[in-house]
Amino acid sequence: MGKLEKSLWQILSGKSDQNVVFTDLIYVLESLGFKKRIKGSHHLFSKDGVEEIINIQPVDGKAKTYQVKQVRAVIVKYQLIGE
Repeated sequence: MGKLEKSLWQILSGKSDQNVVFTDLIYVLESLGFKKRIKGSHHLFSKDGVEEIINIQPVDGKAKTYQVKQVRAVIVKYQLIGE
């Protein structure tokens, strides 16, 4: 299992939202075709065909729990796996 699959599984499983490494979340979003802009500590992700703009910030190298849930919801809503 590669890094992308492992990180996707961790995000989609919902079992350890508080332990998702921030750089892994960025890697997943970029791998799914999201474009990144940075404003201070805010990393903003957008993608054609996706209404939501994803806004994430790191806390001690980890992603915030509620932001992992938001990313999971967008991935599921738009069925971004398998594109």
